[in-house]
Amino acid sequence: MSEQDPEQSVAGSLMSHLVELRDRVVRMVVSVLVIFLCLFYWANDIYVYLAEPLTRHLPEGANMIAIDVASPFLTPFKLVLMLSVFLSMPVILHQCWSFVAPGLYANEKRIAGPLLVSSILLFYAGVAFAYYIVFPLVFGFFTRVGPEIVNISTDIGRYLDFVLALFFGFGLAFEVPIATIILVAIGFTTPKKLGEKRPYVIVGAFIAGMLLTPPDIISQVLLAFPIWILFEAGLIAAKIIFSDRNFDEDEDEDDEAEVETSPVEADHESLTDEEMEAELDQAENDESSLDKQ
Repeated sequence: MSEQDPEQSVAGSLMSHLVELRDRVVRMVVSVLVIFLCLFYWANDIYVYLAEPLTRHLPEGANMIAIDVASPFLTPFKLVLMLSVFLSMPVILHQCWSFVAPGLYANEKRIAGPLLVSSILLFYAGVAFAYYIVFPLVFGFFTRVGPEIVNISTDIGRYLDFVLALFFGFGLAFEVPIATIILVAIGFTTPKKLGEKRPYVIVGAFIAGMLLTPPDIISQVLLAFPIWILFEAGLIAAKIIFSDRNFDEDEDEDDEAEVETSPVEADHESLTDEEMEAELDQAENDESSLDKQ
């Protein structure tokens, strides 16, 4: 009976974790559902507000259209659902944090808490940057460059997909400082080494702009430059947060490890000229003896 006690305790611990996980997932879903029910009545008004950066630049008398039969209902429904998840993100991340926090060390909790809050605020900042700065420029450009004979009538479903892609791209891009700080926190690199990789980061920012945004050069450039600026901000923040670390000593140790020679090379470097000549003479004598045989 005593041999089964450890197994029973493990099973009980696993079951308690599963129950806790279930309760926290239920709270996440409830938070999303409550916000959704509160906002659904104003779904059409919310969509009008979202479409305002485009409709402001449409020619006089032009309107958005709905290609699919159910789009007038499903598109605002989808928007309110995504907005509910977006507004519930603090609750969702708090539940995730509360579930994993007991398994973290004190120093990890000291860093993870502020990073969690900062990541939420930076994601919101990225979405706001896309809506208030990028959208007016992008839609103003698109509506002006088309031929005069083309009537601009954007489908409401495709417009929603377009702006959600931009929201996700800019929200994700604004997490660059958090990623930089985490890389330094786990000891993967140092601020100085990251600074030396700046040209690669700039190129990577434009590649990220190409992958995370729709295929237009304006949104790609408007995403690439914030990534670069936020990378520099992440470097500064990492230097301030981890100012107690001596990064110079770590880098000197790495440099010394790189220039270390192998044992064979060390043996050859320690030989004098006379010893080298003696080694050569010995090798010649060995070759001559082998030839005679």
